[in-house]
Amino acid sequence: MRILLVEDDSRIAKPLAETLSDCQYQVDVAEDGEVGWNYLEILNYDVIILDVMLPKLNGIQLCQRLRQANIQTPVLMLTARDSSQDKVLGLDAGADDYVVKPFDLAELTARIRALLRRGNNTFPPVLEWGDLRLNPSNYEVFYGKQLLSLTPKEYQLLELFLRKPQRVLSRRQILDQLWSYEEPPGEETVKVHLKDLRKKLRNAGISSDFIETVYGIGYRLKPL
Repeated sequence: MRILLVEDDSRIAKPLAETLSDCQYQVDVAEDGEVGWNYLEILNYDVIILDVMLPKLNGIQLCQRLRQANIQTPVLMLTARDSSQDKVLGLDAGADDYVVKPFDLAELTARIRALLRRGNNTFPPVLEWGDLRLNPSNYEVFYGKQLLSLTPKEYQLLELFLRKPQRVLSRRQILDQLWSYEEPPGEETVKVHLKDLRKKLRNAGISSDFIETVYGIGYRLKPL
């Protein structure tokens, strides 16, 4: 899952981005509304966290621009102003939820999960592929009764394939989904992480070609 955080205060943006990364989200951070809009023209996001008071293009204006462009990605607005009028402005601009600073990180991440469920209601709460089960609510992966120990990137890779079981994903598409737009690694990094993930799946008793290589194109889940 990819999240765009548009927040100009680094004292808020940095710890929030770190917390979301620890929750297995891929996070891009924009420091003003115009940069945020530029990100949205390039990449697709599952949730947008949007501060109201932003340089160049404020959060209300950015949210209005999103909805005018028919971008229906769930928007969670952040503000330091706790008044009914401010909340009404944000919700009327097209925001889906509204959180007042200072906020509790646990509550904020719970609200994000709720928005993800609302925006992706076709996704089952537990992703399954044969005897393999991935639970996005607690980040646990089981094969049968065996709990798999995966790194954050291995988990994100597996979740990506399980959410797009019929898709062939190129290395570039995987990079765009799972790594920061500002500091993407080389495509060889995808190959290394896939090799490690396949090894752990194989050690758990899963077929070595559970994730197939489609030569010259990319990778996909082996059809059941």
